[in-house]
Amino acid sequence: MVTTHTEAEIASQPSCWRRAVANIPADALPRRGERVAVVGCGTSWFIAMAYAVLRERAGHGETDAFAASEFPHGRGYDRVLALSRSGTTTEVLDLLERTSGASVAITADPRTPIMTAAGDVVVLDYADEKSVVQTRFATTQLAMLRASLGEDLTQAIADAEEAVAAPLPDTLVQAKQFSFLGTGWSVGLAQEAALKMREASRSWTEAYPAMEYRHGPISIAAPGRVTWMLGAAPEGLRVQVEETGGAFFETTLDPMAELIRAQRVAVARAFAQGLNPDEPMHLTRSVILSS
Repeated sequence: MVTTHTEAEIASQPSCWRRAVANIPADALPRRGERVAVVGCGTSWFIAMAYAVLRERAGHGETDAFAASEFPHGRGYDRVLALSRSGTTTEVLDLLERTSGASVAITADPRTPIMTAAGDVVVLDYADEKSVVQTRFATTQLAMLRASLGEDLTQAIADAEEAVAAPLPDTLVQAKQFSFLGTGWSVGLAQEAALKMREASRSWTEAYPAMEYRHGPISIAAPGRVTWMLGAAPEGLRVQVEETGGAFFETTLDPMAELIRAQRVAVARAFAQGLNPDEPMHLTRSVILSS
């Protein structure tokens, strides 16, 4: 049986997380008490959103997350943390060139311009990917960042192993539409899960903070559609969704491990439609804009 790059990269996430939490570059990452801006594009922006919430929640200091193109130049930060798998994304490089303060980047490729654009660089080359669709690099850098805040990821890694191996429910593979929900740091992961489903399988997906779902978006819940919670759902939400005839899906897995399940569903749905998840339509590994 031929395995795509995307499948292999998804399956490798537990081992990548173990390596990441065992090798935290403490001197390069934001220091406790610093005011930090975390930036990225696409997947990297969603990972930035998750880390920003976790860092503030851990008491390490005020942390904001921005799409690189929307960074508020002129606002003061002690450090800018830029996330870029490719190290070539135009908006990220442009931002780093305009940053006068301390900066650090996390990337997968040490042969790219980001190596000189940022003041410090953390290279996770073992988590690099051949697929255009980003999976293991995104979660590996978040695993490292979570561990740098003092989190013990032992259970998260065990959950990831379960998510990699468990059978996928037919309800998810055959669904007509998905609404991904999160709370706190998992709001960013909900956005990322929705993006993976769009990229790999061209599925109709949306994502919201869980408490916002009842403020309008629940109107699209219906038979054949899935509301998928990453983390613990607000009280009563499952009942309200199921009253529409829609399916409500949640587990007790760490939200980052639950993202793995969403990645796998995206691949399964791609195969069902005759699509190659390694080569999503209209996308390339990095967005490089002409000047």
